[in-house]
Amino acid sequence: MKLAVVGATGLVGSEILEVLDEHQFPFDELLLVASERSAGKKMTYKGKEYTVIGLKQAVSEKPDVAIFSAGGGTSLEWAPQFAAVGTIVIDNSSAWRMDPTKKLVVPEINAKDLRIDDRIIANPNCSTIQMVLALNPLRLKYGIKRIVVSTYQSVTGTGKAAVDQMMAERAGQPAEMVYPHKIDLNVLPHIDVFQPNGYTKEEMKMILETKKIFGDDSVQVTATTVRIPTMGGHSESVNVEFHNDFDLEEVREILSNTPGIVVQDDPANNIYPMPLTAHKKDEVFVGRLRRDESQPNTLNMWIVADNLRKGAATNAVQIAEYLMEHSMA
Repeated sequence: MKLAVVGATGLVGSEILEVLDEHQFPFDELLLVASERSAGKKMTYKGKEYTVIGLKQAVSEKPDVAIFSAGGGTSLEWAPQFAAVGTIVIDNSSAWRMDPTKKLVVPEINAKDLRIDDRIIANPNCSTIQMVLALNPLRLKYGIKRIVVSTYQSVTGTGKAAVDQMMAERAGQPAEMVYPHKIDLNVLPHIDVFQPNGYTKEEMKMILETKKIFGDDSVQVTATTVRIPTMGGHSESVNVEFHNDFDLEEVREILSNTPGIVVQDDPANNIYPMPLTAHKKDEVFVGRLRRDESQPNTLNMWIVADNLRKGAATNAVQIAEYLMEHSMA
């Protein structure tokens, strides 16, 4: 197994390397890949020094699997070149997600749809992953009619420069502006670019990706995505209307028995999911489970996950693990 991590020097790339180590992912050779300007840099991983290589050299090495976290433009240009030499690309960017010829995979939900000839596999948006993972077992039991989601997303979702902006502002120092406004002690209802319909690209990702992952265009989704000055993970307030009525205790039981989900729902003792406690965890945390008393068959829930882990790195590594387990890589 020759494994390449493309974008190895970035925030998500670093997290991918951590997850590979924690999951004891088996590889014989590891290629750390980045842009040409980073090529030649030295990185230490698991006590071994590696020299970062450029994309062109990485393609010539013909890795079995390449986990990409290097941005949409890089993925559009280079993923097909890796695929052409037989590499399976697992891509973290938005480049391939809505391509009808590419699978959009959350392993617990739809890895079974993968086939041996899938050479480019898309990793969903971080905020989509945690929501659909929590909703899928309930969808299978009750059927979903409509989802209303508002997100509270960490600055880590934008990258290291955004974290630097927030920490500089917090320290009262001049900050290089990644966002159009100050982020510390502020809330920005603006993630990615605004679209002609008034929604942001991030909001449309959640809407369209949810339908694709569930394989069900009848599920109605509306989203408001918001950046807040936190680290550790994304939080979501989700209001979901089911086709059929539910029992709240049964909902808790279903979620508690779902792999990858941890229920933290004891408000009397101040126990509920938070980014601070989700940080560096692979699981998706669910709490504040309560019936929407304004209309029938509707549930309110609060979902939190580390956006760099299950929202990106962990999900990508889990796809690679699935490919290995099923002799597809």
